[in-house]
Amino acid sequence: MGRENQNGLHLLGLFVAIGLSVAGYFIGQTLYNAKVGLNTAVVKGLAERRVVADRANWEIVYKVKGTSREEVPKLYQQAEENQRKISTLLKDNGFSDSEIQLGVINYEYLEYRDDNQNLVDQTHTLVGNISVETDKVELVSKVRTSVNTLIAQGLDIENRSPAYRFTKLNEIKPEMLREATQNARIAANEFAENAGVTVGSIQSALQGSFYVRDAGEEYGDTVKLEKDVRVVTTITFFLTE
Repeated sequence: MGRENQNGLHLLGLFVAIGLSVAGYFIGQTLYNAKVGLNTAVVKGLAERRVVADRANWEIVYKVKGTSREEVPKLYQQAEENQRKISTLLKDNGFSDSEIQLGVINYEYLEYRDDNQNLVDQTHTLVGNISVETDKVELVSKVRTSVNTLIAQGLDIENRSPAYRFTKLNEIKPEMLREATQNARIAANEFAENAGVTVGSIQSALQGSFYVRDAGEEYGDTVKLEKDVRVVTTITFFLTE
């Protein structure tokens, strides 16, 4: 091996670069293993996708309250009526029976006593919930606004924030892995060109984990409809003169 090529490979072993292409960013580090006479380039290839959630889970909690035990039967009737109103609104706005789950109505009793343990107040509360699981993710945010109209009618409702999830990761994994591998080879070629060598076949490949995050966020994957999917592969290529 000529001195110029040897110097080039030693420089290659110290060089860390960030390359930009239409597919994304690449971070590569080339290594020269002089002890075993093996020239390799270890390169990381990145692939990213912007996707849209395909599944939403949404819960609505409703309550009715009274101040005496005698009111409990009437409270149950009111709770069932509120359940019917919420369920009807959901169906009228596009959700089916199979997407709507009516939860049980729970009874809660609290009493308040003074320092002498005399009963001074009591509350009897019935709490129910209705959950929606659907692939009509765009519809959820629209119907949430409609549910708020029931609050204006006097219903005690907690309109909880929906959770949006992307469940089709397996469908895009093969294409993203191919892209990440191609990007790693592009990065390796850029490094090899600087050293006057050629990138050969793959010696080994390590697939990183797939990460799904809410678009533009570092943490969390259930708040936004849009998600960012990311994977980094680590590829070791043979180098030849």
